[in-house]
Amino acid sequence: MRIFICGFGTVGQGFAEVLHDRKEFLSKRFGDDAAIVGAMDSKSYVYDPAGLDPLGLVSTKRDSGRVGASAYADSTKVLSEADYDVLVEVSPTDVKTGGVGLKNIVCALEHKKDVITVNKGPLALKYRDLMDLAKKNDCLLRFEGSVGGAMPIINLCTEDLMGEKIISIRGIFNGTCNYILSKMDKGQPFDQALKEAQQLGYAETDPTNDIEGYDSACKVAILANSVFGRNVTFDDVKITGITSITDEAVAMAASRNMVIRLIGEVTDTKLEVGPRLIPKGHPLSISGTLNTAQILTDMAGPVTVSGRGAGRKETASAILSDLIAIMDKRHRADEQDLPLRYHPQGRRPDGRGVVLLQGQGRDTEEARRLRDGLR
Repeated sequence: MRIFICGFGTVGQGFAEVLHDRKEFLSKRFGDDAAIVGAMDSKSYVYDPAGLDPLGLVSTKRDSGRVGASAYADSTKVLSEADYDVLVEVSPTDVKTGGVGLKNIVCALEHKKDVITVNKGPLALKYRDLMDLAKKNDCLLRFEGSVGGAMPIINLCTEDLMGEKIISIRGIFNGTCNYILSKMDKGQPFDQALKEAQQLGYAETDPTNDIEGYDSACKVAILANSVFGRNVTFDDVKITGITSITDEAVAMAASRNMVIRLIGEVTDTKLEVGPRLIPKGHPLSISGTLNTAQILTDMAGPVTVSGRGAGRKETASAILSDLIAIMDKRHRADEQDLPLRYHPQGRRPDGRGVVLLQGQGRDTEEARRLRDGLR
């Protein structure tokens, strides 16, 4: 599996490191390596169809500030001329236009490449168009890390809970806001808590996307589309940030044994992000930088998940899970193209492989003879 990484900042580098760490696991599982053949940052790119050393890429970026020696003017031109199987798109998010990330994803899908992304902007603005394009070209588009980072939620809802009717999802989807509100619970003023979050690297120099609720709104739109089958964009979300929350409001909540949290909520009809009063001890009253979500289902009831919403290795772990899902599906498809195959998971108690007829769906004389010989 040949991988091209677009965006080689914290998450892109983290994914390269994770790919190096899990090389043996992937090789044993698939009998095939997952190799990086290309990487691109905002200034440069490097491409080698024979494969690139993941840790070498990280080292080059750290030492020179550039991932490669080649400059470029148009990222889609580089992608169009490269030979790869999966695009990992982790460039900076642009919630207004989708930015270069949207162009890169469209380019890859048009060239019949599978795509993994944690880039919220393209998904929050053009989800339906991207999924239609992926379907048209028989591509896979996966994006687990776009909502909640390491917190599993999209694949949990669409795969593990596929037999459930999901009634609603409510959650804390921005660790920066949660950190600030947690500090305000302890008496810190908003401005001081924000400054501390910036000093610790939790908040950007320009924290607008976080504190105004835009980041959470992107995630809510993605959940509405991917889990509830809606056709909405970022502009459809009713958004209220945390900048208007006063010390008095926090104190009043505390007097009622409650806390204020920025909550994103999705149902078949609701699409909102805003401050909510949450009882202390409730799963959504969590403090610190963690993300958490409560998924209300008709049979299993409430299902709560929590995890780190951002981070180098944390987000990279979500990308890895999507890569494994794509490799699983592509390898199964390859097996089904063959008339006969020893199925890798079909084993007799004595360890000999079970011959399964793949692809044509009918029992040939040769298949019967081979199968009978294993009995």
